[in-house]
Amino acid sequence: MQELVKIFKALSDPNRIRILKMLEKSDLCVCEITAILKLANSTVSQHLSALKDAGLIYSDKEGKWVYYKLVKSPVTVYWKEMLPLFESWLNEDEQIRSDVKKVQNRNDLITCA
Repeated sequence: MQELVKIFKALSDPNRIRILKMLEKSDLCVCEITAILKLANSTVSQHLSALKDAGLIYSDKEGKWVYYKLVKSPVTVYWKEMLPLFESWLNEDEQIRSDVKKVQNRNDLITCA
């Protein structure tokens, strides 16, 4: 039951849902997520930690950057069954569409130092 509770807790925040929907489209580093969400780096890091702890995302270090990625082959049966549903949810939501557009055009908007 703990795994399911972690997933629902991770999904209980709108910014975490926004992050997951962005990660459906592309792997992102913290600075990109921070720029799109317009939140403090520490806040984004806490959200990423909760998502990672729930097994919904993972990180991969590439050079000096850490990229966050959506778990596409979940270990837990709960996320495995929910992922196809989640991917179909909120795609017409105005905020999600705006975030996805920023992800797709992020080279024009975001510079990571």
